[in-house]
Amino acid sequence: MAFWTDVERHLVRYAGAADFTREIIDRAEGSFVFTEDGRRILDFTSGQMSAILGHSHPEIVAAVRAQAARLDHLFSGMLSRPVVDLARRLAQTLPAPLEKVLLLTTGAESNEAAIRMAKLVTGRHEIVSFARSWHGMTQAAAGATYSAGRKGYGPAAPGNFALPAPNSYRPDLADADGNLDWRRQLDLGFEMIDAQSVGSLAACIVEPILSSGGVIEPPAGYFAALQEKCRERGMLLILDEAQTGLCRTGTWYAFERDGIVPDILTLSKTLGAGLPLAAVVTSAEIEQEAHDRGYLFFTTHVSDPLPAAVGNVVLDVLARDRLDERARQLGDLLRRGLEEIRDRHDVVGDVRGRGLLVGVELVSDEVGRRVTGRCLELGLHMNIVQLPGMGGVCRIAPPLTASEDEIELGLGLLDKAIADAV
Repeated sequence: MAFWTDVERHLVRYAGAADFTREIIDRAEGSFVFTEDGRRILDFTSGQMSAILGHSHPEIVAAVRAQAARLDHLFSGMLSRPVVDLARRLAQTLPAPLEKVLLLTTGAESNEAAIRMAKLVTGRHEIVSFARSWHGMTQAAAGATYSAGRKGYGPAAPGNFALPAPNSYRPDLADADGNLDWRRQLDLGFEMIDAQSVGSLAACIVEPILSSGGVIEPPAGYFAALQEKCRERGMLLILDEAQTGLCRTGTWYAFERDGIVPDILTLSKTLGAGLPLAAVVTSAEIEQEAHDRGYLFFTTHVSDPLPAAVGNVVLDVLARDRLDERARQLGDLLRRGLEEIRDRHDVVGDVRGRGLLVGVELVSDEVGRRVTGRCLELGLHMNIVQLPGMGGVCRIAPPLTASEDEIELGLGLLDKAIADAV
């Protein structure tokens, strides 16, 4: 076929050892994508974990058409109403003192900007992140990413340290009952960091749920203890809510569960509901200190009006349709169904996550590959995470607008795929 010949001849392969999905996607609507040959595939990853309102949401489509016809792009030093409106409205969804907003395009870019800000404000350069982290593929973000992509590219920026990920299903440090001793793990982690640091710890950047790390959810109390470790060392705490922010986990922000407020928050994937929009949010105090020191992050698409207009519509729909509540309700339905599947199939080891971000850990990578391959044949798209030390983890993140019937359909297809694969 000419299409795949052109793919082989002209496209750079960018997914490591993974290949392109061998389907030609023609269009998408709601919870489904449609191939050129007429197949309908239930999208249980919301595109790249981003399309929280489903594909081609009519209000998003209308906003893109209207804004593109009126004002799409500006000189980066100019401002428009969609940008300022979105900054104000984002701040209104967040606790004090988070009120200053920088609008960008991707998760990597927002993490790059946040790390750059933290280094400038603290006058330090060392960054701590989880050993199973994924924060992006640009320099500072990639330096803080440990789940993939570190080998073969030469030296990373100096001063990056990995903190053990608190995996309750596979505890590396256990208490007398065999449960993860996360306090001891955290203490030992920082003892190692302190031993290696040259006294220049600037920030810790972490995800509230490590999605690309296998949907690992740190236990309740962990982030409060982590924030205290940061405070003791004069570090800033950066939370990367690319996948967890804006209602996916059942609250507007995943950090709400832990009763903490980060020094800097980054948002991306869900903010644009599939379009390129990201944000850095911080306090007036940190922003002022950064400005006084000459903070520079002047990029081509900073404060672009077109994606900002989309972001305003995303906030409209999330609030009006109470999609935080919807995520909790659908998440309960999804979780119950997955636990029933686990009880039926020995190859399913664990079900974990929160709201509509759930991981299903299978006993091995090979089983995981067979299951996801069979899912696609049956009309269900899921992503699998394959990392050393754990089995294949299927990441499940349907749109928040999915119906109960679509959740049930996905559960049925997954159940059949596991049965067929083993």
